[in-house]
Amino acid sequence: MAGRLGAVLAMARQNNRARSAAARLVTLLAIATVSACNTGDVFSLQPAVDVGNQTAAVPEAPQYSAPQYSTPQYSGMQRLVPSNPYMTAAYPRMDEPMSPTEQMPASEVDCRTELKRLGVAYTDVQPIHEGQCGIDFPVRVSAIGSVQMKPAATLTCNMAATFATWTRNELVPAARWRYFSGVRTIHQGSSYSCRNIAGEGVLSEHGKGNALDVMSIELNNGDDIDVRKPGLFAFRTRGFLNNVRADGCQYFTTVLGPGYNYDHRNHFHFDIKNRRNGYRACR
Repeated sequence: MAGRLGAVLAMARQNNRARSAAARLVTLLAIATVSACNTGDVFSLQPAVDVGNQTAAVPEAPQYSAPQYSTPQYSGMQRLVPSNPYMTAAYPRMDEPMSPTEQMPASEVDCRTELKRLGVAYTDVQPIHEGQCGIDFPVRVSAIGSVQMKPAATLTCNMAATFATWTRNELVPAARWRYFSGVRTIHQGSSYSCRNIAGEGVLSEHGKGNALDVMSIELNNGDDIDVRKPGLFAFRTRGFLNNVRADGCQYFTTVLGPGYNYDHRNHFHFDIKNRRNGYRACR
């Protein structure tokens, strides 16, 4: 009887050991399965792909042996957009750039308010700095009300406002008086241009954005009035161009046109050069 009881107990112990071994095997298989899906540490809850490290999905940046090429080393998301300075490690910086109007002095903001009142179609462009030439806060004018500017003129805001006021108050009424037609397009030959006055070592007002050259004036009725000196019997054209010259002197400090010299034979030059004692040059 005792022998039979001992045999039963021995078999029970063997079964317990077998179940324990099986349970350990199942546990090890479960851990191995999870590990195969994640290269990180499953117990520390760290992701397998660290956004701050190079991954297989993002190729290494090309390296150049020539010394003039210096390829910076980036990490994480900055490898995806290396040219974006706001991308750091894994998260983009949310800094918002200041709007152009916030960076402008009050006088420039007021001037743009005046442009809108005058119906000027314009866009603000980046500051221009070319040696002694440049414009701190340039505008590109494409139209003054219904009058197109071709090509668009890059000017200081003050020059744009002065020209727009002259166009509305003098040029358009003169065209209606002489030709019974409105003005469709002003064809300009030069606005901002970094250069000196011809034959002199003095910077032209074009190099400051304070000048504009008008080559021809196209009317709504199809007439295209060339600024070049008209013929002897072109009385209407002559009267119109004389109005353009005389009326311009009330707005600009310089008005030069055909008859002044050879360089101005084919256009009117308008500028707002600041001179002593309010002197104006109208020729």
